[in-house]
This record gives sequence, C-alpha cells and structure tokens, in this order.
Amino acid sequence: MLFGDEHVRRYRQTDGEVGYDWENGSTILILTTKGAKTGQTRDAALIFREDDGRFMIVASKGGHPQHPGWYANMRANPDDVEIQIKADRFKARFHDAQGDERARLWKLMLEAWPQYDDYQAKTDREIPVVVLERA
Repeated sequence: MLFGDEHVRRYRQTDGEVGYDWENGSTILILTTKGAKTGQTRDAALIFREDDGRFMIVASKGGHPQHPGWYANMRANPDDVEIQIKADRFKARFHDAQGDERARLWKLMLEAWPQYDDYQAKTDREIPVVVLERA
C-alpha cells in the first residue's frame, strides 16, 4: 500500500495509473501547496470525492489535535493551491464547508472513508471538509 512521499512520486510518474485507486475503494488526488513557513512546494496524497464538479478533501490528520500541515499551507497561501486528479493538473480555489453543506459533504466523505468518524471522536476540533474548485 502506498503512503506519503512514495505515493506522491508513483502517482506523478504514472499520472495516477498507480495511486489513484487506494484502500477500500477510495480515490486519491495530489494536493500541492506552498509551505506557510518555508515557502517551498509541498505535495500530499489525499482521499477525495467529487460532488457536482467540485472536489472534497478532509483535514483529519487522523484525529490529531492540530490541523494537517497542508491545511495551514492552504490558509497561508490561498493563491498557490494546485490539485492533480489522474493526469489532470489545475489551480484550485477552496473554502471550508459550513453548516448544512458540511453535514452533507461529511456524509459523502464517510462513504469513501468511514474512519473519519473515528478521527473526529479523537479530537476536540471540528475536522474541516475542504471544497476545491477549478480556479
């Protein structure tokens, strides 16, 4: 099973032929952000779902008390966000789902990865559901 930097490397090399399909039927995109502190480009392989032409990811970090680094990077550098889905790479804008939208999208993401509920139970923070759209 692919994880971390190796997952990103293989996905990029094969335009998602290796790495797009992942565990338990989930699908992966590559999120590229600019480091909040370093200014360096950072890549993350993340589970996603598509909904009406938009792409959802979850900033779970396995239920850790802090948000994942990629989430902080997005917030610090919102104009430097790119995603890759298979061979398709594009700039993206994003927002955190709120209220009814978040509740609906959380359920959609649970279909892809039921463990998100376990991660939410581990932390006091509300885990963000991030909505990405083509810029």
